[in-house]
Amino acid sequence: MKCPFCGCPESKVIDSRPADDEEKIRRRRECAGCGKRFTTFEAIETIPLVVVKKDKTREPFSKDKIMKGLLRACEKRPVSVADMEKIVADVESVLYNSMEKEITTEYIGELVMEALKNLDEVSYVRYASVHRQFKDINSFYEEVLKLLKKG
Repeated sequence: MKCPFCGCPESKVIDSRPADDEEKIRRRRECAGCGKRFTTFEAIETIPLVVVKKDKTREPFSKDKIMKGLLRACEKRPVSVADMEKIVADVESVLYNSMEKEITTEYIGELVMEALKNLDEVSYVRYASVHRQFKDINSFYEEVLKLLKKG
């Protein structure tokens, strides 16, 4: 790490501790050249995810949007907030681990629906009705039949 005072490329770490809810590491360093101390922060570098919507517009990924959709789908259902947060975290993990820079809303929705299907079938059908944009009662009925055949 280059010293901000003298520009020496050598320094040693004196102290390390978590910072910002353990999302970063705070390091206290001492310059090998001039002996002055300075602080650096180390964080995991993440690739920014871009979501490609159905109309082909793009926007930054937001896990809050997934949570809002889950809250609506799971309203008055026996699904805890912790369960919904786990779904959001799992989906986010899959997306970042895919190493793709652009993710479609269809793919995100399918990941959420797969998790909901195993958790609460009513919430799953509610979420699917919005995500798959059921046009009429027949498309809704077909989705329920799929669930019944698997169960």
